[in-house]
Amino acid sequence: MEYIKRSIEEIVLKSDRTFKCVLVTGARQTGKSTMIKKLFPEKKYVSLDDPFMEEQAREQPEMFMMLNRPPVIFDEIQRSPGLFRYVKIRCDQSDEKGLFCLSGSQALELMEGVSESLSGRVSIVELAGLSMREIKRDSFSRPFVPTVEYIRERSETAAAFDNIWEIIHRGSYPELQNKDVDWAAFFSSYIKTYIERDVRKLSAVQNLDDFRKFMVAVAARTGQMLNYANIADEIGRDQGTVKRWISILETSGIIYLLEPFSSSVLKRAVKTPKIYFRDTGLAAYLTRWLTPETMANGAMSGAFFETFVISEILKSYGNNGIDYRYCVSYYRGKDRRKIKDNGREKSVESEIDLIIEENGTLYPVEIKKSSSVSADLTAAFTVLDKIPDKKRGTGAVICMCPQPGALRDNILQIPVWYV
Repeated sequence: MEYIKRSIEEIVLKSDRTFKCVLVTGARQTGKSTMIKKLFPEKKYVSLDDPFMEEQAREQPEMFMMLNRPPVIFDEIQRSPGLFRYVKIRCDQSDEKGLFCLSGSQALELMEGVSESLSGRVSIVELAGLSMREIKRDSFSRPFVPTVEYIRERSETAAAFDNIWEIIHRGSYPELQNKDVDWAAFFSSYIKTYIERDVRKLSAVQNLDDFRKFMVAVAARTGQMLNYANIADEIGRDQGTVKRWISILETSGIIYLLEPFSSSVLKRAVKTPKIYFRDTGLAAYLTRWLTPETMANGAMSGAFFETFVISEILKSYGNNGIDYRYCVSYYRGKDRRKIKDNGREKSVESEIDLIIEENGTLYPVEIKKSSSVSADLTAAFTVLDKIPDKKRGTGAVICMCPQPGALRDNILQIPVWYV
């Protein structure tokens, strides 16, 4: 299969030139090993997925390091956490840059090893699944922000997909871009490997079938506010267990928790995070939406579309080396407003699907799968005007519209492929 150039490659190369050690992390099967070997063909590659190498690194770390001198790549280094100490020693003995390139898919163990041994010596890069831009071989690299300037620049390369639901359903794992790879077989194997290797290692899960049921329950709630009690009732486990298992999904890159916007002015704001699966294909497999057509017309289509858009926006920041956790949030308030639904007026809580913060400006975003949207959808945006130390910037509705345009002053409609 043809190698797909990753948007984050320049960040990794720059880190290798300026740090002694680079750590590439991310979920399983996002293409970490492939990218690293492509970028650093001159470095020796050592995979600790190899049982012999793992045993040698654990039992005889001094000999292992002597036989594998830098510049070197240690793949799946979390399998031998004791190596972090020896990597630190070697980094402290030299002023050279680019000595080690480390990778791994278990973020919790990796971060523990880094914080204990490599603080200040390592650049940490997170590789997500393929973005729409990467799949389309689009070189546009600017992080998404709903401004006229962004739209003008993005229009030079943006191109619509023939069927966006095929992309959403297929998912973003690189291996699945090969149309000969069976979708269901890939995810069946992925879940089996993930549960039997990563979950067993990260937590003492006694019943793996219960964890599978838990993953299905969480996938069915993508795009919703996190409710531990609700999930616990469905799978017949206690809330403490559900909290631990949510943490596992988050640290291993399966889900993302979007935190609520925080301001002392917004006293009626909900303080519960929302759950998003990082890969819509995996969520579709778990919830048994087996074709793009059934997904597009099914009860979860809106949730899948929102999950996809949120994931793409996060990738646009992560692929620029920006920690998106500090610049994205959502808002939901108990202050109610009236809307019309099928000609009938009803009262709903105010909600903003996504708030992007940049240089003290808040950019509110609504996400709708419809091809025709109205400015009424953005009525909740004005709640941000109450915040004295922030400015409300251009708002937008990301949707399936054919072209970008203005819904009213300071409110844009933006096609999903412009993200």
